[in-house]
Amino acid sequence: MKVLVLGGAGYIGSHVCKAIAARGDTPVVFDNLSAGHREFVQWGDLAEGDIRDASVLDDAFAHHKPDAVMHFAASIEVGIGEREPLAFWQNNVAGTLNVLEAMARHGCAHFVFSSTCAVYGQPDQLPITEAEPRKPGNVYGRTKLAVERILEDVSAASSLRFAALRYFNAAGASPEAEIGEKHDPETHLIPNALKAAAGLLERFHLFGDDYPTRDGTCVRDFVHVEDLAQGHLAALDRLVGGHKSFACNLGTGQGTTVKEVIAAVETVTGKSVPLETHPRRPGDAAELYADTCKARDLLGFNPARSDIQTIVEDAWRFHQKDWAL
Repeated sequence: MKVLVLGGAGYIGSHVCKAIAARGDTPVVFDNLSAGHREFVQWGDLAEGDIRDASVLDDAFAHHKPDAVMHFAASIEVGIGEREPLAFWQNNVAGTLNVLEAMARHGCAHFVFSSTCAVYGQPDQLPITEAEPRKPGNVYGRTKLAVERILEDVSAASSLRFAALRYFNAAGASPEAEIGEKHDPETHLIPNALKAAAGLLERFHLFGDDYPTRDGTCVRDFVHVEDLAQGHLAALDRLVGGHKSFACNLGTGQGTTVKEVIAAVETVTGKSVPLETHPRRPGDAAELYADTCKARDLLGFNPARSDIQTIVEDAWRFHQKDWAL
């Protein structure tokens, strides 16, 4: 298969391109490089463009003739979404409409969508199943939910078949350290804890140590980016195999506290992480972790690298190289 990977120069998209190529299929990266990295395009061609530009999308479909599309080209930084909602809706929703229209024009009917557990918002119960009401609490989650609803409508009225993969906390890097997490600004827990351990941040900011959890800090479900990549391939194979559209969680079903992540960072690096504790942030849930039964049943999803020690080791190996430590 030839797979057009939107946002394929970014963190998760580049790992998916690597996995596509490793099994003998052909990835084509479509990316405007606003948040992606040219050096991450190591597997397949690069079609430089923006999903908000319908003519450039048409050119990419006409030239590369993909059999399927995987979509990672989204704005993701929650705080920016709250400050600049129009930009988020324009990119995440209007851009996706352009993609779906291009797919229809060019007869491409298989679509794997990078969704998020943020579509659930504050859950009513744990672990979070796919039956949990979708009531996102921020602009980012609302744009992802809007796309899920668009996909449901389009799939019901056409030949489009989609998988909406609601993943939890993507983490880690390729074991070979070619690619990894590299955001600007970097807001994610593990890279910032590693930066603090390496002396590149003066302090790691801990938001809340008084949650009703085993050590007072938030619990999150960390899933290795390479395991996520395998989940995307399994989802594509299910669609190509003729199965109907679906949505499912991609996580581990296990929660790790912020302090447990910091302890793993200190063990892996051999350095202490200086902490600065702040009050809880509005909207942060005490615990978020997935029920993974549906992913196991539909996709055979069984994360192999998602223990927190392996995640941190792989991330540290990449960041040492990227930060020239």
